Amino acid sequence: MKCPFCGSPDTQVLDSRVSEGGDSIRRRRRCLSCRKRFTTYENAELRLPQIVKQNGTRADFDVSRIRNGFQRALHKRPVPTEYVDQAVERIVQRILGLGEREIPSRQIGELVMQELYKLDKVGYIRFASVYRSFQDAADFRDALKEVEPVSPRRKPR
Repeated sequence: MKCPFCGSPDTQVLDSRVSEGGDSIRRRRRCLSCRKRFTTYENAELRLPQIVKQNGTRADFDVSRIRNGFQRALHKRPVPTEYVDQAVERIVQRILGLGEREIPSRQIGELVMQELYKLDKVGYIRFASVYRSFQDAADFRDALKEVEPVSPRRKPR
């Protein structure tokens, strides 16, 4: 670590402590040339993949876009924000777990649909209608069949 005061590459670590959350390390250092002290912080860097869109362009991964998709699909639905946050976190963890440098936007959409299916069927249908570009009532009917529980046939009266 270079000294921020004199630029010397020779520094000594005097003390290291893990943060309360356990996600960073604080180090007290001393420059061996100018003898001044300074603090550095060490954090893990998680590289989220680039998103490859339908048209082939690439964009940086943006969690807020996933969250906005959930908010639109679940607008005025009785789903607690906490559940949405947990679903978004599961998606981010699955994406990180893939270890890929690039991921198709289609794959992210499928992950969002899986989570919406578990959270709220109406939200799932709303998202699917936009995501899959429903063209007519038959597309909605097909999606409804996916979420409707199988019930025994009623006898005619």
